[in-house]
Amino acid sequence: MKALLRLALILAIATPALAHVGSPDVFFEGDAGPYHLFVTVRLPQVIPGVAEIEIRSASPDLRELRIVSLRLSGPGSQYAPTPDVAVRSTADPEFYTGSLWLMQGGSMQVRILAAGARGTGEVSVPVASIAQRVLPMHQALGVLLFGLTLLLAAGAVSIAGAATREGKLEPGLQPTPQQKRRAHRTMAAVAVVVLTVLYLGRRWWDVEERSYENKIYKPPEVAATLESGGRLVLRPADPVWAKRLSPGALIPDHDHLMHLFLVRLPGMDRFLHLHPEPQPDGSFVERLPATPAGHYQIFADVVRSNGFPVTLIGTLDLPDLPGSPLAGDDCVWSGAALRVGAEDARVASLPGGGRMVWEAPASPLQANAAADFRFRVEDQDGKPAHDLEPYMGMPGHAEFIRADGSVFAHAHPAGSVSMAALALAQHGLAGSLIPAAPAATSSMAGMMMPSGPLPPEVSFPYGFPQPGTYRVFVQIKRAGRIETGVFDAHVEGRSSIAR
Repeated sequence: MKALLRLALILAIATPALAHVGSPDVFFEGDAGPYHLFVTVRLPQVIPGVAEIEIRSASPDLRELRIVSLRLSGPGSQYAPTPDVAVRSTADPEFYTGSLWLMQGGSMQVRILAAGARGTGEVSVPVASIAQRVLPMHQALGVLLFGLTLLLAAGAVSIAGAATREGKLEPGLQPTPQQKRRAHRTMAAVAVVVLTVLYLGRRWWDVEERSYENKIYKPPEVAATLESGGRLVLRPADPVWAKRLSPGALIPDHDHLMHLFLVRLPGMDRFLHLHPEPQPDGSFVERLPATPAGHYQIFADVVRSNGFPVTLIGTLDLPDLPGSPLAGDDCVWSGAALRVGAEDARVASLPGGGRMVWEAPASPLQANAAADFRFRVEDQDGKPAHDLEPYMGMPGHAEFIRADGSVFAHAHPAGSVSMAALALAQHGLAGSLIPAAPAATSSMAGMMMPSGPLPPEVSFPYGFPQPGTYRVFVQIKRAGRIETGVFDAHVEGRSSIAR
């Protein structure tokens, strides 16, 4: 009985994956032809479900935006259905909204078609269509449906009894005692059948419900082993995930198959951004640099060959390690511990001289509010720095981490999307310069780079998913040296999302 009531609530749930932890919404900033757009995709909590699309245009001559969802790769990725027209705000002509059904789970894309005075343009934003939870039924609705179920069951028994007792009576005659007894037997038999059907339905639905619950996304865990000489070995703890995330099933993101982040908790006073190397046995290995003892939270970003991004999580207790020298794109940071409730930090000193300044808004930060997080880099004389270089093909990288580790997001100037997935999403669009080969997906980074010298400012589109205290790590490269600016932020709750 209870299971039949749930049928009105629980929707089909698809196998998911997510390149962040606790931060499901997607933020993107880029160009659709000649039109610059800031896109927010608020994903549904169940699949099938409706994604809410918000688009802000920086181009006043834009006339129309159309949106459509389709698969990111494989069958169904080349033939888009008829797009929907995004609704233009009457109060803010540069703000558009729309809704799209995500009918499938997995690696999807939201394609945006723009038209205006300067012609047309297209851009695609990759999204991970995931089932996040099973929504509870409202108590009043449950009581109503339960009452209706009882009414229908009682009606079926009553109709069967009446048909047996009075179905063959002539008008004006009363049923005989024999007919009444036969009706009672029929009602008893029908009641047994109805109860059996309800019981079997309940058992069937319980099986289906458990199956769906097993498909709700939970970040896969990583097994981390520290061997002699500071050699860290990483592999997915679940054999199923180990097969899905073997090095041969992945594509490079910024020329690396894995981006490993180690954050010492609870103070977040030690941060490492490393790039383990794949091994023939399917594991990843990294020789750790000098690292103080402590309890570290692990976040490991990888991207599957179909553009499906995943962040593995885990913990690691480390002793004091003398470590190996940093090499390549690896970087570390050490500093003051995060203090929950303390005043937000807006200025960070850089080890190479100078500082990084967060151009934060004067108003308090709010959850579920998309924004452009801008950071200005100054040299040791307080002037704009002119020695910034691309770091792994991008002006910068940023990690937004909640104090308890429940939220982690790795963002770039193009947004919170994986650059490898973004490259796949652009392939096949009109005028796209992105090659199809997965090995070439890092070229997307070049398309996001401004021409000429890098400006002394880097920005990241993002929105905090929930209130709390966060620490933001921003990595840039200056004169061949990777530097990290660290900022603390207190985020207030928000009762509703502004549309």
